[in-house]
Amino acid sequence: MATPGVFFKSITELNRMLVNREISSRELTEAYLDRLETFGPKYNALASLTRKSAMEQAKNADEELKRKRYRGPLQGIPFGAKDLLAYPGYPTTWGAKPYATQVFETKAAAIENLEGRGAVLVGKLAMVELAGAGGHEYAAASFTGPGRNPWNPEYWSGGSSSGSGSAVAAGLVPYALGSETWGSILTPSAFCGVTGLRPTYGYVSRFGAMPVSWTMDKIGPMCRSAEDCGHVLQAISGGDSRDRGSAGKSFYYGPQYAGDITRLTIGYNPVDFEEWAEPATRAGFAAALEVFRKLGLRLQTTELPDFPYGSVAGAVIRAESASVFEQLVRDGRVEELADSYQIAGLQASLEMKATEYLRAQRIRGKMQEELVPLFRKLDILITPSRLETANRIDTSLHAPASQRKSPSARGLTGLGAAGNLLGWPALSIPCGFADGLPIGLQLVTRPFNENRILAVGDAYQQHTDWHLRQPPVA
Repeated sequence: MATPGVFFKSITELNRMLVNREISSRELTEAYLDRLETFGPKYNALASLTRKSAMEQAKNADEELKRKRYRGPLQGIPFGAKDLLAYPGYPTTWGAKPYATQVFETKAAAIENLEGRGAVLVGKLAMVELAGAGGHEYAAASFTGPGRNPWNPEYWSGGSSSGSGSAVAAGLVPYALGSETWGSILTPSAFCGVTGLRPTYGYVSRFGAMPVSWTMDKIGPMCRSAEDCGHVLQAISGGDSRDRGSAGKSFYYGPQYAGDITRLTIGYNPVDFEEWAEPATRAGFAAALEVFRKLGLRLQTTELPDFPYGSVAGAVIRAESASVFEQLVRDGRVEELADSYQIAGLQASLEMKATEYLRAQRIRGKMQEELVPLFRKLDILITPSRLETANRIDTSLHAPASQRKSPSARGLTGLGAAGNLLGWPALSIPCGFADGLPIGLQLVTRPFNENRILAVGDAYQQHTDWHLRQPPVA
């Protein structure tokens, strides 16, 4: 019988319990299904419960474990998936009313890969409608309502993987799949106090996933720890001819391959932590940097080259999402969306000129030429995942966090846009609280070097307990 303490255990701990027959997959799955069904609506985190298929998968996992047929650390462990990932027999709403009854016969490759390792899908998790394509002004831009933060339900869980962030933070699932085009894994991870990994572009197949921007979309795990993220990425990665953006590579989790982390050099800029970050967060960020120094990592000041990172990322996403959702706009169903700003944004995207898109792509190429050399002297770049804590769900997302004058130095504040444009991997780790809400740091490295940031993230988490903190729902 599952006890309350089980809901915040790591993948490694749950795997040990299952292998030692301390609990069955059926008991664990039923407990998570009940918890997700009970608390999921409280946080607007649940799109649909997959109870019938989950119990069948749990039964199969128990039979295999009984016969000592081991498939790896995820076998028999429940998980949730963002509702832009297709799953046969259940709605895939994309978080939007026009697609409320949409059902696919195909299964998303990421879910397919997890189930191949014996993992158990217990629910489709809520998201910002159309993953934020077109932009949105309020947290309520979702078919299921605003994603609520388990640390304080009056605050947003972040987007667009809002349900994934809430569900993992509240112990409704041990881990979840999210997606990121520009901040949609790192933001809810930081706001909800969980660990989120944005993999290298092309590492994880997007077959069966709703597209937003074909050249920027990425699917990744949101978990309790860096170690958990490594196990999940290993399971979901791999080449797939069904995704033209697939890199044709598989990831093997082995933090030991990163070598001695004291030999790594981390690029950072004090201005990000001391001036760009909101005042309430600065003490937490300063303490986190001190932990990295005590771990023996060398911190070296650096700065991004001068490029309009946000404008270029926005132009690429607008143009590519206009192609994805053209029919939705032209047939008028776009008016059914919950956010008027998003409706206007999608309509305007069809008027975007090809020259603007091509100009953005040319600048993107120049960014690649000038930013890649950063990693010749630096192993990792580090900045706040977000400069502020979660905003209230009833406030405009376009309102400035404060009226402070922006610092004159650029620092690394464009790294979120730059990293997504160039397909770099990033890990967001919890590093403290400000005004009772979580804050997080992002570690970024060169493509296909996830083990490096996972090793550093794991070392940090071995010396801190922020990732072990539980919100009031616990």
